[in-house]
Amino acid sequence: MPIKQPISALIVIHTPDLQVLLLERADYPGSWQSVTGSREGDETLWQTAVREVGEETGFVANADNLRDWQQQNRYEIYHKWRHRYPPGTTHNTEHVFSLCLPQPLAPRLAPREHLAYRWVPWQEAATQVFSASNAEAIRALPLKSPLLQE
Repeated sequence: MPIKQPISALIVIHTPDLQVLLLERADYPGSWQSVTGSREGDETLWQTAVREVGEETGFVANADNLRDWQQQNRYEIYHKWRHRYPPGTTHNTEHVFSLCLPQPLAPRLAPREHLAYRWVPWQEAATQVFSASNAEAIRALPLKSPLLQE
């Protein structure tokens, strides 16, 4: 497994009525999250978000449906995953995006990454994810959704 960069993208996938896609981690069964992943090489954060959405769900992210929130979260990396990063790395900087799909769709899960998926209302989704920054992003979704700002 290659060494990860401590820079990542978090992508909250949702529908116009704010149903949120949650994925169950294969390496942490019972733990649910949005799409997330580390930057590879010198790709832009936008490219990271597009790649991660494709790898983890099979969905296509583009300028029509992917929104960069211009928001960063810095958090401590769980001890059990620190071996994936350069020695001495303790924190990650996460960049938040959202992806709006017209309706709940069945993702094509990457079996080594996720065991299951579910679509749930945003309020419920915020209580089911294990990451505090993921929960915060989901709670902010009604304010960030372009449809609610028109």
